[in-house]
Amino acid sequence: MRFHAKATDSRPVLEPRAMPLSCTDPARREIHHRRIDVRGFERDDGLWDIEGRLTDVKSYAFANKDRGMIEAGDPVHDLSLRLTIDLSLRVHAAEAVIDKSPFSVCPEVTEAYGRLVGLTIGPGFRRAAAERVGGARGCTHLSELLGPVATTAFQTLHRAQLVALDQGGAGAERAAAQMRTVVDSCHALRADGPVIAREWPDLAQSSAPPSDAG
Repeated sequence: MRFHAKATDSRPVLEPRAMPLSCTDPARREIHHRRIDVRGFERDDGLWDIEGRLTDVKSYAFANKDRGMIEAGDPVHDLSLRLTIDLSLRVHAAEAVIDKSPFSVCPEVTEAYGRLVGLTIGPGFRRAAAERVGGARGCTHLSELLGPVATTAFQTLHRAQLVALDQGGAGAERAAAQMRTVVDSCHALRADGPVIAREWPDLAQSSAPPSDAG
């Protein structure tokens, strides 16, 4: 696909926001802006909705065979994904919408994301999702949203899982199982690290070498 930029079009994609990164010496201009926004909602029926939206916009206009001229600031992609989950992070419903895309056929694939129903967010989730909506079976950018949607699900349910642990019962067992999945998921949450030892000592693993004493 060829992109034809208007030489006179110099509008910024979005208002620039400084990031806490080192300064660059050469002057530069923004060409592309991808924004991912993910939110978690508690529902009145005991379930949770995790919703993600991805947009891509460019700072220049270009011709597109399916949409004509896509102007600067007009999203090339604008798509959304919702997973409805329970306390154990099992997917009860999934919905995908493509409002804007570079090809008119893109929205045809949204119903495929219903195949995510029945999966559980946790170890192996992305692999299982890829088997259902990966490659030509899905949309590259909708599937990219699965990562931030999954991690946002953990953040959204954190308080409810702590409450379930305090209350005991079946809910506590499901919450405890989910809490165990975070161990060794990153540097801070390594099994032999100080965070796990402090927050969840029953899940901690000693980093000391085994003793030779009989």
